[in-house]
Amino acid sequence: MNINAPLQGAAIALPFTKAANPTNRAQLEDSHVALRIPLAHKIPDDIRNHFVAMCGEYVGTTLFLFFALAGTQVANNIPSSSGQTVEEIGSNPQQLQYIALSFGFSLAVNAWVFFRISGGLFNPAVTVGMCIIGALPYLRGILLFASQILGGMTAAALVACMFPGPLTVQTTLGGGTSIVQGLFIEMLLTAELVFTIFMLAAEKHKGTFIAPVGIGLSLFVAELVGVYFTGGSLNPARSFGPCVVNRQFNGYHWIYWVGPILGSIVAAGFYKFIKILEYETANPNQDAAERTTTEKKQMAAGEYQAPNSGMPALSSATSRTSHTYGDFADRTEQEHSQRQHRPQVPVRAASSAVQSPAMGTADEAFAGLSDGGMHAGQNTSASEATQSPGMVVSDGMMVRRLGRGASYAA
Repeated sequence: MNINAPLQGAAIALPFTKAANPTNRAQLEDSHVALRIPLAHKIPDDIRNHFVAMCGEYVGTTLFLFFALAGTQVANNIPSSSGQTVEEIGSNPQQLQYIALSFGFSLAVNAWVFFRISGGLFNPAVTVGMCIIGALPYLRGILLFASQILGGMTAAALVACMFPGPLTVQTTLGGGTSIVQGLFIEMLLTAELVFTIFMLAAEKHKGTFIAPVGIGLSLFVAELVGVYFTGGSLNPARSFGPCVVNRQFNGYHWIYWVGPILGSIVAAGFYKFIKILEYETANPNQDAAERTTTEKKQMAAGEYQAPNSGMPALSSATSRTSHTYGDFADRTEQEHSQRQHRPQVPVRAASSAVQSPAMGTADEAFAGLSDGGMHAGQNTSASEATQSPGMVVSDGMMVRRLGRGASYAA
C-alpha cells in the first residue's frame, strides 16, 4: 500500500485541488500560506506552544477519561446472570477487573498518542509532581492543570449524554472503608503511579518510547486494588467531573484531591532522594549501547575494569591482559585486521634462487613418501624441496618437511 506523507502546515487535501495532487505537494508546501494559519506568525512562540500543549492535554484527558468512565458505566449497569445490576447486588471480581482494564488500557493508548504533544499527563496530581521535580515549568503546569479539569468534566458529560440511564461512575468509599483509610489508599496508589511516570517518562533512557505501556499497567494494578475501597480515583479530574455532572458532592470528596496530591509529593520526594544519591551508579551501564570514551581509553592503557567485576583495575605497568569477552573479541578482531594488511616479506634470495612451481595435488605431494623417499624430519636441499607458491629460498638453505606435505625453510 502506497501512502504519501501527510501535508505539512495548515493545508488540507480537498478533492480536485492542488493539495490533493502529490506532484504539486512540494510547490504547495514551499508557500507560506500552506505552512501557517493566517497571522499565526505574529503570535509569540511561547504563547503558541502553551496553547498547543493545553489543547493536547484537554483533548487527551477527555479521550482518556471518556473511555475509562464509559467502561465503568458499562460494568456498573450490565445485568448479571440473575438479571440484577452491580448497583443492586454489589461489586464482584469480574466487574472490578473490567473497570481496571478500562482505565489502564485507555491511559496507555492515549498517553502514547499525546506524549509528543503535551506529555500525556492527564492527571492534576501527576502535573504537580512533574513541577516539583523540575520536569515541567510551573506556568505550563498551571495551564495543563486547568485543561485536565476541563477534560474531566467534558468526559463525564459525554458519558452521561451518550449512554442511557443515570451516570454511575462517581468515586465513593465502599467495603466499610473509613475516610482516613480512603485518604491513605489514594495517597499510596497515586504515589506508585507517579513514581512509575518519573522513572519511565521523566528519566530519558532507551525504553522511554514504550513508557506509556508501563504507565498503563501501573494504573491497571492500582485500580485492581483501589476500585473496591475508594473507587480508584488516583486523579482529581476523574472524581471532580462526574460530581459536577451529577451535581452531587459527598462530604469526603476532598480526599480525592488531597490523597493523590500527597501521593505525588511522596513520589517526588523519593525520586529526588535517589537522584541525590546518584542511583545510576548502583546498577550502571543499563542503557550503554557501546563502551564510553573513557572505557575505551582505559582498555587501550590496559586499565579497564568490567562493571561489578570486584577486581581492581590493571595498570599498564603490570599487565595488559583483558578479562572480559568483549575485550578479547576486540583484540582478536584488531590482530586479524593487522595480519591482513601486513606486507609479505620474502626470504632474502641469492643469485641462484629458484622459484617453486605451482602447488601440485595431494597425490603428487605424497608421492615420495610411498616410494620410501623423504619422511618427516629429513632434510633436503632447497632446490629439491617442494615449496609453497611465492616462497623464495637460497642455495644451501635447508627445507624441513613436516607432516601432511607442509614444509618450512630452516
